[in-house]
Amino acid sequence: MIKIIADSTCDLSDEILKKYDIGIAPLTIKIGETVYKDRIDIQPDEFYNQLGALEVLPTTAMPSPTEFINLFEDAYSKGFHEILCICMSSGTSGSYQSAVIAKEYFDDKIQGAVMVHIVDSKCMSHGSGYLILKSAILREKGATFKELVDFNETYKTNIKHFLSVDDLDNLIKSGRLTEVSAFIGKVLKVKPIMSMRKGKGAIVAKVRGSKKVYTHYIEEYKKRVDILLTDFIIIGYTSDRSVAETMKTKMINEAGFKGDIYIMQMGVSVGTHVGLGGLSMYFIEKGDRHDGLIFNEMSALKDKKDEMVEMIKKYRVDKGF
Repeated sequence: MIKIIADSTCDLSDEILKKYDIGIAPLTIKIGETVYKDRIDIQPDEFYNQLGALEVLPTTAMPSPTEFINLFEDAYSKGFHEILCICMSSGTSGSYQSAVIAKEYFDDKIQGAVMVHIVDSKCMSHGSGYLILKSAILREKGATFKELVDFNETYKTNIKHFLSVDDLDNLIKSGRLTEVSAFIGKVLKVKPIMSMRKGKGAIVAKVRGSKKVYTHYIEEYKKRVDILLTDFIIIGYTSDRSVAETMKTKMINEAGFKGDIYIMQMGVSVGTHVGLGGLSMYFIEKGDRHDGLIFNEMSALKDKKDEMVEMIKKYRVDKGF
């Protein structure tokens, strides 16, 4: 029997967690002088309703090794002899290191009675959630523990992340975005689009207006998607579900996606840094296409030049030149 465990930044819905019996080690969030456990003591909507009025940004802390040890021991007591633990990227959180410490203690205690593998997902939010849900589905279809481990370690850097926000303040305060970039974004009404590079968040594109965010997501999905492995998509949001619903409609009508599309809210720990108005999307990409701000802007310029060349050729033909 295989048990799947994660930390609360995976942001999977309670319905999914219950359906696939996924154990969660919660991060903690400090708001003022009060400390909460993510999605236990405070729920996302409750948090986002007060976020805009907070003068001081909340702080987050990784789960303690004890949280993971308790989950490992509970799984063992219920007859599980293989545990797959998938954590948020070690480049953005200490959850992975905490789980590794817990594994070492647990291994010494039970002397090899349970196989435990800790995955540094290199992902954030529903990115690690994607790996977890995919693993749970594969487990239900009969995948072995080794096959699940191999899948995660092979494809974890192929989970494509897209994230955009309306308000840049939280990204500035949390150090996720420089003040210069934020100032340009606010003055020019440019919305940064972020992804993951080498386990950390990075701005990979800048667009003007919400409509172009949808367009960017769709166009990049078409270029990047591994259609054989992407049998579902996750669309995330922080405070406004309607933007996620719009994205889902566009993925069906404009991108022609036929699989399941899950809409899930980003949790409190992730929302602390993302802020209000966040929209994200996740799928498996082929992995052979570079993604970066300069690369994308140069590619867009080349595409524009190619369009101009075609227009000039057409004009010359029409005029008989």
